[in-house]
Amino acid sequence: MNCTPTRTPLMATLVLLFSLFAGFAHAEPVTININTADIETLASLDGIGQSKAEAIVAYRDANGPFQSSDELANVKGIGERTVEKNAERMTVE
Repeated sequence: MNCTPTRTPLMATLVLLFSLFAGFAHAEPVTININTADIETLASLDGIGQSKAEAIVAYRDANGPFQSSDELANVKGIGERTVEKNAERMTVE
């Protein structure tokens, strides 16, 4: 076989990168229970940062658990668009 030493590591790197990207493409998004999630987990939602996550926890503490993820729009600073963007990632249990 006529493989030069520089081509083998390159091919191995390309195969590894392809494998990693293929794995990410099939990864399922993590579902977050907005009634039990901590601030850090809530902040991982699209459009929700640290302060909005803190507002969610404060709202939840003051008003009890959410009956549906749509109620998240009742939290100051969180609009319906943010709820829609995260609908598939949120649950209430």
